[in-house]
Amino acid sequence: QVQLVESGGGLVQAGGSLKLSCVASGSISNIINMAWFRQTPGKERELVARIGTHGVINYADSVSGRFVISRDNVKNAVYLQMNNLKPGDTAVYYCNADPGWGTSPSNGASWGQGTQVTVSP
Repeated sequence: QVQLVESGGGLVQAGGSLKLSCVASGSISNIINMAWFRQTPGKERELVARIGTHGVINYADSVSGRFVISRDNVKNAVYLQMNNLKPGDTAVYYCNADPGWGTSPSNGASWGQGTQVTVSP
C-alpha cells in the first residue's frame, strides 16, 4: 500500500473550476486503478472517476463531460480537473489507489485523508 495526500480543495462558486491533486508516497506505475471518490454526510462514498494502467477511464454519470481524471506515473500523482462545478458536487473528495479493477474498492486499496470541495450557488 501507498500513502496518499490530496490537495486542491476549497470553496468555489457554481460554474467555476478546481483541480484536485493526489500524490503517492511510492510508485503508482504498477497500481492498476487510481480513482477519486466523494462522500457527503449520511451517504455512502461514491466513485467519481477512475483511470487504469490499461488506459481505461470511467466517470460517474453525474460528472461525465465536466470532470477529467489523469495520472502521471513519473510524478506518482493523479489529478481531477473539475469544471462547471455545481452545488451537488459539494463533498469530501478522496483519492484511492487500488490493485484491483472491481466494481467496489478492494481490501488492499489505499485512501487519502480527503479534501473538502464546497460549491456555492
